[in-house]
Amino acid sequence: MSNLALTRSHVLFQEAQQLLPGGVNSPVRAFRGVGGTPVFIDYAKGAYLYDVDGNRYLDYVQSWGPMILGHAYPTVVEAVVRASERGFSFGAPTQAENALAHMVIESVPSVEMIRFVNSGTEATMSALRLARAYTGRDKIIKFSGCYHGHADLLLVQAGSGVATMGLPDSPGVPTETTKNTLSVAYNDGAGVEQIFRTYPDDIAAIIVEPVAANMGLVLPQAGFLERLRHLTQHYGALLIFDEVMTGFRIGLGGAQERMNIKPDLTCFGKIIGGGLPVGAYGGRRDIMQLVAPVGAMYQAGTLSGNPLAMAAGIATLNELRKPGQYALLEHKSQVLAEGITRAIRDTGSAVRLPRIGAMFCLYFCKDPVTDYVSAKKADTARFARFFWHMLEQGIYLPPSQFESCFISLALDDAMLEETVRCVERALQEEKRS
Repeated sequence: MSNLALTRSHVLFQEAQQLLPGGVNSPVRAFRGVGGTPVFIDYAKGAYLYDVDGNRYLDYVQSWGPMILGHAYPTVVEAVVRASERGFSFGAPTQAENALAHMVIESVPSVEMIRFVNSGTEATMSALRLARAYTGRDKIIKFSGCYHGHADLLLVQAGSGVATMGLPDSPGVPTETTKNTLSVAYNDGAGVEQIFRTYPDDIAAIIVEPVAANMGLVLPQAGFLERLRHLTQHYGALLIFDEVMTGFRIGLGGAQERMNIKPDLTCFGKIIGGGLPVGAYGGRRDIMQLVAPVGAMYQAGTLSGNPLAMAAGIATLNELRKPGQYALLEHKSQVLAEGITRAIRDTGSAVRLPRIGAMFCLYFCKDPVTDYVSAKKADTARFARFFWHMLEQGIYLPPSQFESCFISLALDDAMLEETVRCVERALQEEKRS
């Protein structure tokens, strides 16, 4: 086949594979989880993505979560443009950092102080270093299938792109780096308690996604998070919520507000930067005051608190703090979930649909998904067929069974109804395949 017969996305991907590992700058973008050639995006507006071949897609990826208002939201664009006209970066404090910090602290009850960084990986890595410094202990507990970024100590039974690629860990991570990382099944409170009994004086922290959103979407079972809170308090460890995904998405105060649980530290990203690169960690004042320069726990970053990211984050949170926004998101999510549930029933498909707030997932399996082991039982080949049937109809879903879908305020009822119709047709086609 000549290049003349190829789409521009095909041509660009062929070129990219000579320039970038796998042709991408983040693994899941390579479409390895669904096969085929990734779509190259030209621009986005509102609820839609537009690719380099002129195709339009309703977007349920939303840059993996941050575009909760929709793409190129006018007040966010205006804020970034105004900030850029004053300079891209100064390496010095700005008023915008104070303003965004105030907004996060006012919205999230557990956060008394915050430090901005440049990514979710930086946030989780720094929060764990801080927990070790505060407790004087070395071991941490994480959950199989929960992804907290690509720091060495966290690439143990990780989900997300690692699950898609079929890699349980990653080469290049020294054994010494992960020897103090203890992994247990998500929702297994008894397993966590057993670890604490084995190492009662050695565990610095538990880090957990309060809603696991990197092995698809796995909801916490009743009492699980409460048990983690009790165990950490009893044994003198810290509880760290990774709310990079859920923060400002399933509620203004994140999962912790929705579930009425107060962690010691929280990690943020995604929405607080309005789509620009950002991360943050924050929590109790007595813990955060161990961070340099006031304390001895060192962490720094040249572009931390970047004025463009701060401006986008402030503009985004200003919109989200308007009355009724989360009720509207919940309504859109419920309408979509009810429609998809009908489509699943009407087509007789073995599909599970977990949902919380403005997040959902489709697992191609019969039994409920409660942890990484049950998530991996999902039929990835069926998902791949479904994904391509949806893409052909102009619906852009995450190109992996092990990712969450996201709902934005830009989606209107007609778009949601169109999505439901496409789901029903795709399920019918998938069953015939």
